[in-house]
Amino acid sequence: MTAVRQDAWSVEDDLILAEVTLRHIRDGGTQLSAFEEVGEKIGRTSAACGFRWNSCVRKKYEDAISIAKAQRQKRSYYKKQPSGMGFQVASLMKVEDDSSYYKVEGISEETLSMEAVIRFLRQWKGTVQENSRQLKMLEKELREKDDELDQLRHVNERLSKQVNDVQTDYRVVNDDYKALIQIMDRARRLAFLNEEEEESRSRFKMDANGNLERLE
Repeated sequence: MTAVRQDAWSVEDDLILAEVTLRHIRDGGTQLSAFEEVGEKIGRTSAACGFRWNSCVRKKYEDAISIAKAQRQKRSYYKKQPSGMGFQVASLMKVEDDSSYYKVEGISEETLSMEAVIRFLRQWKGTVQENSRQLKMLEKELREKDDELDQLRHVNERLSKQVNDVQTDYRVVNDDYKALIQIMDRARRLAFLNEEEEESRSRFKMDANGNLERLE
């Protein structure tokens, strides 16, 4: 026997409960069957799912419930239409349930005429043509952006090479400068030592008798 959960409801549990219940409302099913399906999915009793729906979740989805009920009424109406043309028109009108983008203006649930269907097809054709035109424009913009990207890539490569050349020249000049400083420093120390040696040498001069006399 599968264990029945009694822990707190999570956000994911509430989303599953709302999705399944709204689907059953839209498809013409019962809420009891929805609660049973949810219970099997999340491991809770159908009674617990029903209590959670009525006490907490339902109030968050009032607008969605109204839309689901309206869709259920539309489907019920379409099913009552005779086969043939009624079925084709119902198939076209189903697009309105799936996306408001293809909403058909001027067609009511009470009157579905050939003119309304033709108007819908013309509107749909215009939408497709407009989408095709926009797609071509986007493709053109994409090609232009690709060309611009290639140009920028070439510029970047050229600048990178210039930067590398400048860095190489800088290292060469810097090494030469350091070598020059070392040479100058060595020459300065040698000159200083020579001066000290000259100063340290004793000086003599010859007196009147021909003797050498040391000078202090």
